[in-house]
Amino acid sequence: MSDKIQKLKPDTVLKNYWRNNEQFADLFNAVLFDGRTVIKPEELEDVDTEESSVLEHKEYAESIQASRDNIKIRKKSVVHGVEYVLLGNESQQHIHYAIPMRIMGYDYGTYKKQYDDNAKKYQTAKGMDEDEYLSRMKKTDRFAPVITVVVYYGDRPWDGPTTLHGMLDIPSELAQYVNDYKVLLAEARRNDLILHNANNVDLFNLLEIILDRSISKNESKRRAIQYGEEHQVDKSVVMTVAGATNSKIDYNAFEKGDVTMCTLFDEIAKESETIGEARGEARGRALGIIESGYDFKLPENDILARLQKKLDISLQQAQEYLNLFKKQTMQP
Repeated sequence: MSDKIQKLKPDTVLKNYWRNNEQFADLFNAVLFDGRTVIKPEELEDVDTEESSVLEHKEYAESIQASRDNIKIRKKSVVHGVEYVLLGNESQQHIHYAIPMRIMGYDYGTYKKQYDDNAKKYQTAKGMDEDEYLSRMKKTDRFAPVITVVVYYGDRPWDGPTTLHGMLDIPSELAQYVNDYKVLLAEARRNDLILHNANNVDLFNLLEIILDRSISKNESKRRAIQYGEEHQVDKSVVMTVAGATNSKIDYNAFEKGDVTMCTLFDEIAKESETIGEARGEARGRALGIIESGYDFKLPENDILARLQKKLDISLQQAQEYLNLFKKQTMQP
């Protein structure tokens, strides 16, 4: 068995948090049932997020598979036979204006997988009538329903569609005949959910503070630190706040230390300084390479090639450095 430690990333941290049945059930109860305890933690079991159904259209199949990689958690109720899917990783900080269609694709992939698995049972027509055999499905067969919830971690109000109709230009007299598809959306920045799990309450309260664009960053930081101290926020919540806001920190190192909102902001500040210093060092090296190139009267293509090789950067980045330093380098 490998002793290799998993490198924590924002995506992994979020997945670890929502894998907890108590937190997962509490969120779905808040979104679906206004906080009433309908889904119980003990009835949930994990479902593999891998969907390998072969869809009819190759490019569409590839896009569905790529999108499925963004699924955080799937669980199934052993009581109700319903499958619950939670979407919302650190990349869901931006508004997706085609989200209804995207959710349709996710859900279709899940149903298609159930159909394909079920159809494997019917290799011959034995015990089936002609229509059932052609359908590879008995009239009495039923699949598990899927309910998908999207968590949006952005700081802008969601102004995208939450239904398929919201994406379509439908004449009013035809609207009732066009099938619709609804998105169940939870905005982290607007905490109007009725939550009971203490960690979930703290998580959404902190995200509401941090994502509030009506106050300054310093005020947001002060309030978040104060909240963390007053409520003795759990370590897993602080880690999840960092993941949801896509904080640029070393998650493995941070997790081993004193994990509080105060230390999180300190770590973000230190990491920003390190990134700034690295960028400054790279700029200095780029300037030296460009000056040397012009001193030796090298063609610009050669200078660009040296920048790419020495700094391990793209041609576009090399061109940006050349444009930035060219004038001051060629001045007498």
